[in-house]
Amino acid sequence: MNPVANLLADIRACRVCADRLAAGPRPIVQFSGTSRIVIIGQAPGSKVHASGVPWADDSGDRLRHWTGLTEAEFYDPAKVALVPMGFCYPGKGKSGDLPPRPECAPLWHRRIMDLLPPGRLTLLVGTYAQKHYLPAAKRQTMTELVRAFDAQPEGFFPLPHPAWRSMIWMRRNPWYAAEVLPALQSKVRAALSLS
Repeated sequence: MNPVANLLADIRACRVCADRLAAGPRPIVQFSGTSRIVIIGQAPGSKVHASGVPWADDSGDRLRHWTGLTEAEFYDPAKVALVPMGFCYPGKGKSGDLPPRPECAPLWHRRIMDLLPPGRLTLLVGTYAQKHYLPAAKRQTMTELVRAFDAQPEGFFPLPHPAWRSMIWMRRNPWYAAEVLPALQSKVRAALSLS
C-alpha cells in the first residue's frame, strides 16, 4: 500500500471536529512523498471550502506572486505540499474567519512531515503556523519574525498571511518587497531545482 495515498485518504475522511464546523467537514490538503516545498497556512476560507482547491482565492494569487511559483508548480503535489494548520473551513467569526481548528495540526502534521523528503523548504504563512513551528514566535511579533527570516531555524521561512490586509502591512514595511521577497523566491527556486 502507498503510505501517502493512505494518509491522504485518512485525512480526507476525518470527522474529528465535524460537530464544530458550521459548513461541515471538507479537509483540504495536498502533498506527496517528493514535495520539496511545504506551505503551511491557516485554514481554508469559504471560497476554498466551496471549490475544494487550496488557496484558490485572492490570498492564493498573492502568495503565488510572492513565491514566484506558477499555478502549475503550486498545484503539483510532487513539488509543493499545501498543509494548513486547520484542514477544514472553521466558519465565520465577528471580524473574519474563525481560527483554525486546534485538532488538525497535532493529529496530522507529524504524520505528513514524516513522509516528506529531508532538506525541504517550509513556508510558515501567518501567525498560527509560526507559533506552532518557531519557538521565537512566542516572544516576537509576526513582523519581527518575517524581518528576521534569515535567522530562523534551517528550512523555515516565515511570511505574513497574504490576505488583503497584507497590502496595508507591505506599504508600512517596504523592506518586505525589497529584501524578503527576493530571498524567498531564490529559496523557492533552489528547492524546486532539487525536485
